[in-house]
Amino acid sequence: MKTLNDFNFENKKALIRVDFNVPLNENFEVTDATRIVSAKPTIIKILEDGGSCILMSHLGAQKDFRMSFR
Repeated sequence: MKTLNDFNFENKKALIRVDFNVPLNENFEVTDATRIVSAKPTIIKILEDGGSCILMSHLGAQKDFRMSFR
């Protein structure tokens, strides 16, 4: 199986689905950046190769499950 290091991202755009659903305090400040920090090596690899990153995420949990996939 190929890994990220098997690819060269020079002049390429990478769409990355990241899990940035992080806890926030009452001032909307991140209280635990573990998930953000864990995505950093992937982002750095692509940028160091000369590529660009498009990060795709969401923030918050689904409150209305009527629209969920079942």
